[in-house]
Amino acid sequence: MGKQPDIFEDLRRVGALKRDRLGAQPADNALSKVPNPKLSRDTIGAWLRGERFPTRLSALLDIVKQIRAEAVRAGVLADRLDGVAGETVADLLAEDRWRKAWETEHGRRIQADREAVERQKAQAALEHEERRARRAALADRPRPVRSWSPQRLGVHRAIPGYSRDRSDGFVLPWYVPRRHDAELRTHLAAAVANEAAPTLVVVRGESCTGKTRTAFEAVRAVVPDEFELLFPADADGLLAVLAADALDTRTVLWLNEAQNYLDDPAGEAVAAALLRRLDDDGPLIVIATLWPAHEEALTAAPAQDGKDPHWHARTLLGQARRIGVPRSFADGLDAANNEAHHDHSLAAALEAGGADMTQTLAAGPDLVRHYEDPAGPHGCYGKALVEVAMDAYRLGVTGPLPLSFLEAAAPGYLTDSERRNAGVDWFAHALAYAQTLVKHTTSSLQDVPRPSGMGSLSGVVRLADYLQQHGRRTRQALYPPTSFWDAVLEHLSNTDELRHLAHAACQRSRHSTAAALYCAAANAGNTYALLDLASMREKSGDREAAERLAHQAADAGNPRALEVLARMRWESGDREAAERLAHQAADAGNPQALRMLGGMLEEIGQWQGAARLYRAAADAGNIDALMDLAWMHNSVGDSTGAEALYRSAADAGNSQGLLELALMRQESGDRKEAERLAHQAADAGNPRALRMLARMREEIGDWAGVIRLLGGAYGLGALAATMAEMRARSGDLEEAKVLYGAAVDAGNLQALRDLVKVREECGDREGAERLVHQAAEASHTEAMWDLVNMREKSGDREGIEPLLRAAVDTGNTDALLRLARMREESGDRGEAEALYRAAVDAGIRGALEELVRIQPPRTDACGRYGLEPDGTWAKPWLWPEPRNTPSDPS
Repeated sequence: MGKQPDIFEDLRRVGALKRDRLGAQPADNALSKVPNPKLSRDTIGAWLRGERFPTRLSALLDIVKQIRAEAVRAGVLADRLDGVAGETVADLLAEDRWRKAWETEHGRRIQADREAVERQKAQAALEHEERRARRAALADRPRPVRSWSPQRLGVHRAIPGYSRDRSDGFVLPWYVPRRHDAELRTHLAAAVANEAAPTLVVVRGESCTGKTRTAFEAVRAVVPDEFELLFPADADGLLAVLAADALDTRTVLWLNEAQNYLDDPAGEAVAAALLRRLDDDGPLIVIATLWPAHEEALTAAPAQDGKDPHWHARTLLGQARRIGVPRSFADGLDAANNEAHHDHSLAAALEAGGADMTQTLAAGPDLVRHYEDPAGPHGCYGKALVEVAMDAYRLGVTGPLPLSFLEAAAPGYLTDSERRNAGVDWFAHALAYAQTLVKHTTSSLQDVPRPSGMGSLSGVVRLADYLQQHGRRTRQALYPPTSFWDAVLEHLSNTDELRHLAHAACQRSRHSTAAALYCAAANAGNTYALLDLASMREKSGDREAAERLAHQAADAGNPRALEVLARMRWESGDREAAERLAHQAADAGNPQALRMLGGMLEEIGQWQGAARLYRAAADAGNIDALMDLAWMHNSVGDSTGAEALYRSAADAGNSQGLLELALMRQESGDRKEAERLAHQAADAGNPRALRMLARMREEIGDWAGVIRLLGGAYGLGALAATMAEMRARSGDLEEAKVLYGAAVDAGNLQALRDLVKVREECGDREGAERLVHQAAEASHTEAMWDLVNMREKSGDREGIEPLLRAAVDTGNTDALLRLARMREESGDRGEAEALYRAAVDAGIRGALEELVRIQPPRTDACGRYGLEPDGTWAKPWLWPEPRNTPSDPS
């Protein structure tokens, strides 16, 4: 059986025949004009070079027919072909030959396509099975979006109102949309489109303002049924999902109380993994709820000492769409009244709460009354448990509280008579009181659901969110009793929580307790606690022990330990060792140590050495070091070098580098290039770039451009605040006041500070003070300090003291020290001493020294200081040696 003709080989032979024996006739251009084929010249050329398969047999046959006709005219049809025995030109150009060759190749291609499709199907099935297996192994798995109940997603149960059918079931009142609902739903509608990129939306507001309900209703209204929703139980569960690549497109990732996922140290890993997933395919929606205080903590600028515990979280939240949920329901009262006639919950909330309707629906105020005014013989013991929980959460606990901890800590919160009259079963009654359903809705201490499966965890409870926030505000200046700290050491084991509590103990001059807590955390494997102990040793003057502990942390693999050791060596004068350690830290993945030493050299004027270390840090991956180097070049007038470095930082992903380039272009008068660079920085998520662009639009009077720029990136509150700032800068204080008010109403508490300033500048002193009290209630104290500073500059000392006293009454401990100094300056030494004592009890830095200054302490026979015979406080640097310091024989 002869060899089957190869169509591509034959096409190349026909091409050679046309080129060599037929004088390139007919030309490819002429062949392309043949009516039937209607092919391009390039296509015909590719066929005759054997580079492309002719997909239409009829077109191929027509081309061969034209070439055959030319062979007839040239008289070569009977000529033999070189290299092929017995084969003639006529044989090569026979129609049957081409029909058979084409059908053979066409059939082979069909079969190959079928096999490829089958392979793809098999590969897809395999990948699907692998993904299914990975998802099945996860503790947290996505489910259809409509299968999640509001209760399961964290929506607060509402008060049942006055219905005769008063069941204890989950009550969900009629939902009344407001302005922020439309904004959120617009974002989500764009995010579910087929080609949409992944989107992160943060719904921001105080406790019991309706954040979770707002998010739930938006998802229910906008997200299609085919989407799935994933609600991980904790940060570890979310990390497992992301590591397994199980967060598919067309999924909603639900992060209610997002601080529980983003707080350190696991939070940084979560944020980094989420950033990577947001750079991948969509549509994907990540919807998070956050309290303002938690968001501020997660997005705060790095400390001056270089510590930056939330770099990834700050970057992640920096690219989020923010939706502010206002505390007040004032803008929705009319709509709520219209619906209240058929919803008993709304009717009851409107009657009791008015503009505070969401808090009333969630029974927040009723919880406070139940806690603050305990009833019955067991109420005082239930109140003690709640106060223990409040102190635990405000000082650093984030997870569930063991019942054994509450029981052990509670005695210090009771009076002598209450302890004496407690029965043997006091704790059971106290727990029952604290878990009593208030308004058939919620309780102070709540059961904790299992991370997976049904039921609740045994032996632990959690304090209601509203009471957590209330405790932070009202107990800020209160000092937990000794029983609290003893119970922490005995019953709490989470190493991150122990560190937070140790920090709180240290701030309150309980240095022995802090050391013991750090030791407990370190012994449980938390290497950062070793560095905390090292810091305490260093402050006490024991540098040798401090370095030994830092070395232990380094040996255990702590990424910051080498940086700490480098600083210690530097401060002790051993710069060679310091630089060696800094390079070791960089090699281990922490170039911040090199940047830190560079900053120290820059401070003492050794710019050449600083530049060398900044460059080394940058080469090791620290982009901020490039910015430091650029600022150095700029400060000595080397704008060319600075610009090159800013460009390098920008190319490495630093949006601030782009913004600095934009500012340089603006200063040089190149407005067009400045705006282009600022747009790039804004697209990279830099909010300062948006403000720069808005100012540039403002300068030419383009207010529509300002709104267009800021409207998409900022929420209503932030947009109103930015426009208010512009009006204030142009001197229109009245318009600024109106806009700042709108920003505050939209939930932007930061705008309160500016509104206070504007009201004061407009002469509205009473309005400014009212706003300060409003800010204090929201734990936003900066506005008060702004007003104090303004009045101090104007010489109005009488106007300062009422502000400070009001701040103290709301739990602002920092105001104690300033008020004490004012009373001392006015000659009221007795009240000054009492205020200094209160400041010492609150752990305020510097208060103890002030108290010692105005009343030198007595000493005992051993020379130890103490203001009271029972030794209730001691000179802070004389704290006892901690027990069980890890590997610390001293």
